[in-house]
Amino acid sequence: MPAQEITEAKTQDLIALDVKDAPTEIDQSLLESPEPELEWQTVKVKSGDSLAKIFKRLGYSARTTHDMGKASKQLKKLNVGDTLRIAKNADGKLVALEYPLSRIKTLHVDFIDGEYKEHFTEKTVETRETFAHGMINSSFWNAGIAAGLDDSQIISLANIFGWDIDFALDIRKGDSFHVVYENRYIDGEYIGPGKILAAEFVNQNEEFKAIRFSDDEYYTPDGKSMRKAFLRAPVNFRYISSNFKPRRFHPIQKRWKAHNGTDYRADTGTPVVAAGNGKVTHSTYNKYNGNYVFIQHGDGIVTKYLHFSKRAVKKGQRVKQGQVIGYVGSTGMSQAPHLHYEFLVNGVHRNPRTVKLPDAQPIAKKYKQEFLTLANQRVKELNGSKKALLAMQTNNNDG
Repeated sequence: MPAQEITEAKTQDLIALDVKDAPTEIDQSLLESPEPELEWQTVKVKSGDSLAKIFKRLGYSARTTHDMGKASKQLKKLNVGDTLRIAKNADGKLVALEYPLSRIKTLHVDFIDGEYKEHFTEKTVETRETFAHGMINSSFWNAGIAAGLDDSQIISLANIFGWDIDFALDIRKGDSFHVVYENRYIDGEYIGPGKILAAEFVNQNEEFKAIRFSDDEYYTPDGKSMRKAFLRAPVNFRYISSNFKPRRFHPIQKRWKAHNGTDYRADTGTPVVAAGNGKVTHSTYNKYNGNYVFIQHGDGIVTKYLHFSKRAVKKGQRVKQGQVIGYVGSTGMSQAPHLHYEFLVNGVHRNPRTVKLPDAQPIAKKYKQEFLTLANQRVKELNGSKKALLAMQTNNNDG
């Protein structure tokens, strides 16, 4: 039979094939190769550990350590107590690593297409709003703890109002605060507090309110930024040895003299920050001031910081508000570790606690209406939660 006729015959046979004889479903397992089984190990980071030391203990080569470290800079510094999950394949090659960076975020490094590649996964965090209220009897810190706030929240609250209130000098018994904030949960389990959404602080009968906006900044309910050009206090305090007074008896010189500033007593090494943006005009030492720094801020304003144990900036350097410029000490004519802080306007000493600071910048006009709507809601939440708290206290007293 000619070749053409054979081809035509086969074609006819295929056309005549009964459809019911054709397979209706393809077994995917025949097409897919099974996932290779991996052997996982969990390693706890010990004191003095590095990725190289851990991999050497596990028997991996220096090349593997190099390639893995090159793929992820996060692995260059491991914290004691952290956990690494490491997987190798049947050939003993390291093919995967998992490193939880927090309860939310995990680093993954996988061997893909002949090289290690990193990626991150994050768990979904649920937030629930709650509130706290405190009345100050002994200290702001103790009142915060009693109200159920943690250390970071207490510090955040002080930072929010730190441009209006000097938490070293201005806090009084009977002052109060109220906070609306988030609690965070993963799979229904509490993992810690979230952001402060709104807060109120009553200081010496003066009321301050702050509302958090989408830019993570805080504003007054009418849209003025809580940030100002200068902080009221440039140091985290322990207690104050002497406040702003025109004259005091100098404990070393044994005479009455002008005391144009504020002394913040704190432990040696406590960081001191720049009260505002500016340029360092002096960073040196003399027998009176000890280690000291002067900063020129413009508009005739100069701030002075005396008796540092160590200076952290140089003459001519530009600094930003909140930047560490030195550390509390007792150098020069000083009896105990403290910061002596001065605030001058056009050469005249002013009390940094009460001097009028430049007006805060308002929120951008294009966001003003959006913010005012949010602020109105937050103020209602503050007021509503205070009423709820009062009702709870009344019920408890009745009980």
